[in-house]
Amino acid sequence: MSYPQPPQHNPYAQGPPPGYPQGAYGVPAQAYYGPAPVPLAPTGQPLAGFGARLGAYLIDAIVFVALSMLVIVPAIIAMIAWIGTQASQLETDPVTGELLGEPDPALFVGPIILGYVAIFAVMFGLSYVYYVELFPSRRGVTLGKRALGLMLIRLDDPSAPITRGVAAKRWLMQYVVAMFVPFFSWIDGLWQLWDKPFQQCLHDKVAQTVVVKVNR
Repeated sequence: MSYPQPPQHNPYAQGPPPGYPQGAYGVPAQAYYGPAPVPLAPTGQPLAGFGARLGAYLIDAIVFVALSMLVIVPAIIAMIAWIGTQASQLETDPVTGELLGEPDPALFVGPIILGYVAIFAVMFGLSYVYYVELFPSRRGVTLGKRALGLMLIRLDDPSAPITRGVAAKRWLMQYVVAMFVPFFSWIDGLWQLWDKPFQQCLHDKVAQTVVVKVNR
């Protein structure tokens, strides 16, 4: 004698029970049998990963340091030449070679301090030009991002260009704040590892931008 089989019940036919862990797009987490879906930007483009963004950052840093050396090296040479000139004008004993009297410290310390201030001011200006004026606000990418196939897009209007104001917000948060807040660069750069859903750094959040991978 055969007995009727009880009706088969799919517990997820109407969705998982309350409190059950959800995956992407409302699918239960245990329903995945393949790789996790690639996180996407509002435009449908894949978001840039941590490794790609770090590589672009390092390329930009190398380029920026190389450009800065064009200013720093001549400034250091000028400081050394100034100090050497002042030292050569000090009076010394013709027999023993010892200094006659006490040299004025301002003749040596002053130019060094002024030189460091000038170098800092020039590098600050170069940083603004490189990260705001020269590349992002014109093309949406720096040299590092272009080399690794990355691009900035805006969350408020993905089709709109990266304006000077947007680029300036990113620069202020990423570089200016980092000069005054200890360890901020580390926190800012690592924030993308746990940020959801767009894997943004803190400077991305301030400027409302995301970094995506583009076809090369």
